[in-house]
Amino acid sequence: MRALGALVLFALALLPLAARAQVAPTYQARAQQLVMLLATDGAERDFFSTLFLDAVPVDQWRKLTADLRRQYGKPLSLGSVRQNGPTAGQVEVRYERATVGFTLVVASQPPGRVVGLQVVGAKQADDSLIKVINDIDALPGRSAFAIARLTDSGPQWIASREPDRQMAIGSSFKLYVLAELARAVEAGERRWSDVIPLARKSFSGRLAAYPVNAPMTHHSLAAAMIAESDNSAADTLLLALGRGKVDALLLRTGHASTDAALPLLTTAEAFALKMPANGDLRRRYEAASPDQRRALLRENAARLDAKAVDVGSVAETPVYIDSLEWFASPKDEVALLDWLRRHGGDALPIMAVNPGIAPADAARWRYLGYKGGSEPGVMAMNFLAQASDGNWYAFSGSWNNPTTRLDEPRFVALMTRALNLLAR
Repeated sequence: MRALGALVLFALALLPLAARAQVAPTYQARAQQLVMLLATDGAERDFFSTLFLDAVPVDQWRKLTADLRRQYGKPLSLGSVRQNGPTAGQVEVRYERATVGFTLVVASQPPGRVVGLQVVGAKQADDSLIKVINDIDALPGRSAFAIARLTDSGPQWIASREPDRQMAIGSSFKLYVLAELARAVEAGERRWSDVIPLARKSFSGRLAAYPVNAPMTHHSLAAAMIAESDNSAADTLLLALGRGKVDALLLRTGHASTDAALPLLTTAEAFALKMPANGDLRRRYEAASPDQRRALLRENAARLDAKAVDVGSVAETPVYIDSLEWFASPKDEVALLDWLRRHGGDALPIMAVNPGIAPADAARWRYLGYKGGSEPGVMAMNFLAQASDGNWYAFSGSWNNPTTRLDEPRFVALMTRALNLLAR
């Protein structure tokens, strides 16, 4: 249940400062060779250092280059090359349909093989929000998308496609948990520095390895929940704050379909209900009202904890994403992001720790907060952004396919295009 980051490829090392005079021409040569390597497989072991290929095997590199060609056409020529020094800089490559930016780092010793490479964004020729929305609409399965400028009188809609469609949103539900914590702090009921035990460990994430009842502050749990999408942090906070209070945040922010969305499940409960051994509970849950679901969760807590989850059974293919999930429409998510803009307080810096896209693209905004969610068949990305002129925007997009895994880098690229277009 970790949010997907931007399309990034990297293998960076600390570089010695010797032999600077030998590196400058090598850097230009490696930039020229990059164009050829993006166009045709082969010669990777002459181009990249062993350090790089240990982190990014040749097969993984070739998959990335194929993805770039599928999205943007053939690489045509080298564009601008801006060196920050003899070993590092930014390189642009002109494709048929876009100019793609990379950070490129070479070793200081001859032959100056590449030790670091990162995709940092793409500028498509004659791109527009209409084209982005059409590309989102063409994704296999179901999709929904909305962008709004946030004002004191409410969201002003800029672009959308199926903005009222209720979608499975994966770990995006954690924004509701964060919002309830921010509300409780604003109301003086809690403090970010309050310490609570890590009482509900889930089946994945860094905190799953922590001792049971390890003392954690609200702030440290919230940061792990949002920046790392840690499931144990989310489950602990959801139940410590009170499921009823977090559920009330959906009503407070105007969620349009609370009967389908409530109660908010912990990650352990959601995936335990998907297990074949709990098929009887799943069928009862799917047919129940929100109040009946809450009772079912209370009465069967022992069967619905992390120990019941076989991660391998839900790791490869979509499992009940239309009925056992967290649900919201892009309009619901925009309303939640707007509420956080006005009431989030210290929640906003937490949302900005992981911006969800490449750093060079995130840097186009004065502020960029993010939370997404992904699992087989489900992907959602939600951004709260402040432009350099001070205006605020919310972006929300979701893609569901109950029959197959999703091409997640493709969706990241689409959302990055939308953000970059509006940032201009």
